[in-house]
Amino acid sequence: MSAKPLPPPPKMSGLTTPANATSSVFTTPSGSSHITSRYNYPTPAAGAGIAATSKLATGTGAAARGASASLPSTKVAAPPPPQQQHSVSYETFAPRTAESRYRLARLAALTAGPCFGDSHVGPQSEQKVKLVEDGSSNNDNSNSTTSTAVTLSEAMRPPKASTMKSVHSRNNGNSASTTTTSNVDDIIHKTLESTLFTTTKLTSLIQHTSSLRIALHTSLTIANDVAQRHSDLLKHSGELSAAAERLQHEEQILTRRATEVGLPLKHYDAVDRLGVLVGVLFKDGGRVIVRTNAKLHVDNNVDEFMEVLEQIDDAIEFFGESSGGSGGADNRRRERLAKKDQGYESTSSGSAEYYRRACALQDAALELLRVGVADRITQTRTQIQDALNLPRVPISADKLEASLVYTRFHGISKRSNALISIARKRLDELGNQSVAATSYEDLLTLCRNTYCGAREVLLTSTVRTHMDILRDRHGLVGMTRLASVFLIRLCTIETAMYLDFFGDAEKRRYSQKKTKGVLDAVDEEKSDNDAVADGEGKEAGDESENSGNISQSFQRKGSSSSHPGAAALASQIISEDATFRDAEFQSMLGALCSALHRTIRRGLVSVLDLDVLCQVVSVLREERSAANSSPTLLAAARAVSGVIQDAQERLIFCANDALHKEVARFKPTTNDLNYPGKLLGEKPKVAIIIDDESNAPAVAETTESKPDAAGDVANLGPIDDALAAQQRVYDSWFPPMRSVLRILSKIFRVVEPRVFEDIALQSVQSCTKSLKDGSIYILKKSGQIHADLFLVKHLLILREQLSPFDIQLRSVERQLDFSEAGKAVTRFLANRNRRLFSMSTENALITLLREGVSVQESSVDSKRDLEDCLRSACNDFIENTSSSILGPIAGFVDQCKNAAGSTSTTGSADLINAPFMNGTVVNSLVSTALQSLDGELDNVTKQMTLYLENTATQGILLKPVVRKVTRSLEEVKRFIGEVPNEENGWDANVRTEVLKYVEDFETKVKSKK
Repeated sequence: MSAKPLPPPPKMSGLTTPANATSSVFTTPSGSSHITSRYNYPTPAAGAGIAATSKLATGTGAAARGASASLPSTKVAAPPPPQQQHSVSYETFAPRTAESRYRLARLAALTAGPCFGDSHVGPQSEQKVKLVEDGSSNNDNSNSTTSTAVTLSEAMRPPKASTMKSVHSRNNGNSASTTTTSNVDDIIHKTLESTLFTTTKLTSLIQHTSSLRIALHTSLTIANDVAQRHSDLLKHSGELSAAAERLQHEEQILTRRATEVGLPLKHYDAVDRLGVLVGVLFKDGGRVIVRTNAKLHVDNNVDEFMEVLEQIDDAIEFFGESSGGSGGADNRRRERLAKKDQGYESTSSGSAEYYRRACALQDAALELLRVGVADRITQTRTQIQDALNLPRVPISADKLEASLVYTRFHGISKRSNALISIARKRLDELGNQSVAATSYEDLLTLCRNTYCGAREVLLTSTVRTHMDILRDRHGLVGMTRLASVFLIRLCTIETAMYLDFFGDAEKRRYSQKKTKGVLDAVDEEKSDNDAVADGEGKEAGDESENSGNISQSFQRKGSSSSHPGAAALASQIISEDATFRDAEFQSMLGALCSALHRTIRRGLVSVLDLDVLCQVVSVLREERSAANSSPTLLAAARAVSGVIQDAQERLIFCANDALHKEVARFKPTTNDLNYPGKLLGEKPKVAIIIDDESNAPAVAETTESKPDAAGDVANLGPIDDALAAQQRVYDSWFPPMRSVLRILSKIFRVVEPRVFEDIALQSVQSCTKSLKDGSIYILKKSGQIHADLFLVKHLLILREQLSPFDIQLRSVERQLDFSEAGKAVTRFLANRNRRLFSMSTENALITLLREGVSVQESSVDSKRDLEDCLRSACNDFIENTSSSILGPIAGFVDQCKNAAGSTSTTGSADLINAPFMNGTVVNSLVSTALQSLDGELDNVTKQMTLYLENTATQGILLKPVVRKVTRSLEEVKRFIGEVPNEENGWDANVRTEVLKYVEDFETKVKSKK
């Protein structure tokens, strides 16, 4: 690429020597700038040359911008002198004197210099100043004028003598002209030297700038060339990148196609090659499948066996999709393998035939796993049965964990877990939707069923026998607790054993490390506790030698656990592996735990004692809470929950039966209604036992530690007094109420709240009815006050004892009302157009049921009924007691009220003249009542103290009695005041005496308040 031609170098006209200059040399050597001059006064032509040099030094015009790449010669030729341009002068309009114009011209030439000459007039002409000199002095209008261009040389040259002379002559002949001329010459000479030095320097700068410009131009040319080449390179690089990407994409497509082409060959080769390893030979072109001994041993080559399974599964997936999709591939495989005679079809495609072969290989490989797990479990179970003579001879419960039932299974657990892990990993990798995954699921299900069946056969007889032994030795309650503990322990051990076979080995190793630390901490805590307790007791049982069994590290002895919290923590650690939630294993545990339900249910059927049933339910609830604390004990919790439901049903039945016998159908005897004799401690004349359930259990409930013999009670000292007093109070209660409170207090915490409220509702209703009936009998036998106080006493006790239960005692009873049934049947028979089979609301049978039978709902509130009954009893007591205290005064007040109410027209004449209002009669009546008042008050106070032990209750009942008596006495005063003196036997003395008796009566009554 050739470079563009450079412009010609500028003409350095100012550096040439003028032709008419004297001894003036201007040279421009190559490589350096040096100017030498010897000054002589040049001619005017020389001055013009210097002016040209001045023009070049300014650097204006094209000379500074057009330097060429190389200088042809060191000596620069002088350019032709520029043409002078005349400009319009302002002298025409404002003429100056000749001296002013001359001085201005010289100053302009000196101040402009060689570098600024062009800047004042323009880029293409020199600055010229015309000086018009007038030859004649002081004559401005002279006709002879000269116009001369003043250049730099002329300005710096000394003025001519004639000119200086003319000037000085015009300045009045200055005598010092010679001195002035000499000073001007010196100044001009110095100025010229300075100008020459500056010109030389500027020339050197111009040459250097020219060389820099040439170099810059060359650099720009090279840069343009490089940029052009770079753009070409980028263009070619882009083309190469596009070509590379296209080739890479084509390479990927070809690789993928090659892989797709080679994939079937890999699967075909795997099916043909792996048959010998798993013991399958295809003869007669695949028509016959022969099973032989496998060359691959599962126990020794686990990794290789995993590889073989992976290749077989990939082949099944491939050929299954090729032969018609995965939806029906598994069914087709099973049909082909089931029909051995028709296993080969000559018309089938290659994919279907190799799919059949791959399925045969998979079955053969999984057969190796089945033999290693399921068959080994079955063989071990048979050996244990033969060695221990199971199930004819059960194993003792305390020797169960150390027996062959666990040790032999622990021995095969590690190898079995390794084989099962192979199948589980393959199943996880394939997924549930895979064609090949079904065989692995079937294998795992078969192994689990085989294991659970073997464990159930080995343990069922032992568990049932142990339950029966516990029941015979400890009774139903003790057996319930011990059996529940045994089952929880058994579930924990069996869960650990199951995880040894089917659990995740990595999680098991982590659990063992975590458990080891926990056990160390628990052992340290136990050793500290043993040291403090001075070696009080030892833990029962020996730890198993197998460190993989987590639950064997925790020994139980007849209670929840020998290490509190350790067993629960072990169950929590075991539960990290959720394999124990398999349905087969949970079903096996449920079958083992059903022995508890079977044994307890047989015992519950014959139990009638409420205390025993309540204890059974309480124990089972505690054990269920312990079982629910760990997810590994779900089977035990379900079994215990079932037993609790049965025990509660039996308890509810027995409670209702007892309430029905002792309350609803209660027939009181004379001893039962011997009030106030029972409160006074009188012994019954004839010993009558109503029901053993109503007496003995009541004493046991009041105090469980009370001895049976009376002599033993007497030996208790001060305790006997409190117990005897409490027992007397309890015996003084009416038997139906005592039975209700006893039964409700027993079942309150062991049955559901709704059931308890329903039982309480019915029992309170029956008890209230029995109390009313008893008060009627006492009324006939002992009197009104005893009947009233009996009813008030027992109703208050019943309300007080029911309050802690916090129940509403409300229900809605629904009854069928058949009162309109006869009319509805009559209308049904009278209707001849009956639609018996109509599928609508007009059906005759539906109409008959709707019109003939109705549902009556009624709200029952036993607590409200109890309050109403208590209020009525209190009102009756107040009314009857006030009447008994007033005695005949109460009858007198009633007579007066009746007489006063019957008088309509005659005023109070009838009342005044009535016989009962006679002064003597009234005086005798009031005095008699006052005499009997003390006895009545003492009797009321004594009976209230006997029936009501609380003095506050007594005061509450006495206050309305006193108020009623006071109001009656006020009525007596009012009626007596209406009778005037000297009428019907009344005078001042009689009136005073009667009022005094009334005042005394009122004072005595109020004193009892």
